[in-house]
Amino acid sequence: DPRKLEKTIYESLMENLDINEIIHTTEIPFLKLIPSNIRLVGAEVELVNVEGRENRLKEALRRVTIRYDFILIDTPPSLSLLTVNVLACAEEILIPCQTHPYSFDALDELFDTIEGIKAEINPGLRITGIVPTFFDKRTKISHRTMEKLRKNDRYQNLLFDTTIRINTTIAESTAAGKPVIFYRPACHGSSDFVELAEEMINRG
Repeated sequence: DPRKLEKTIYESLMENLDINEIIHTTEIPFLKLIPSNIRLVGAEVELVNVEGRENRLKEALRRVTIRYDFILIDTPPSLSLLTVNVLACAEEILIPCQTHPYSFDALDELFDTIEGIKAEINPGLRITGIVPTFFDKRTKISHRTMEKLRKNDRYQNLLFDTTIRINTTIAESTAAGKPVIFYRPACHGSSDFVELAEEMINRG
């Protein structure tokens, strides 16, 4: 239960706790986890007056980057100071985009933010691609949004062929605390994520 954890990424960001002290092993070989909980919400306000606030995560991760092949960071769905911290230290960004019309405003804002981060903080940051999510083949709105993405000059060359279809099993696996490919390997959600991983590898 993350609510009961005394040491999380919050302590590394705000109290300079060595990030090695909060790395947890998992049931999955070679996969380790740095946890978070509700305390991280408070960091958004607390970081405002901290010197070098945009690079707090980068400094925390510096102690472990050499030990891992990949470090994946999940961000809040908002453009917050925490998200800026992630963009400041990341090499690549994979952007999920719900296949709903309102997603375009958020996507435009995110791209503008990324351009600002590249210009001022992290010039090496690159966008790996955009992954359409919550795709429902039964609805016109999903198909229209996909068509709009494909025709948009800013996004079309970044769009993955793989779409993550709407699937309740993905939500169930999250509640169970397991990746969907281990929770229910034969479901659409699992096959979609495997296909996405293969496409990413093929893209290099």
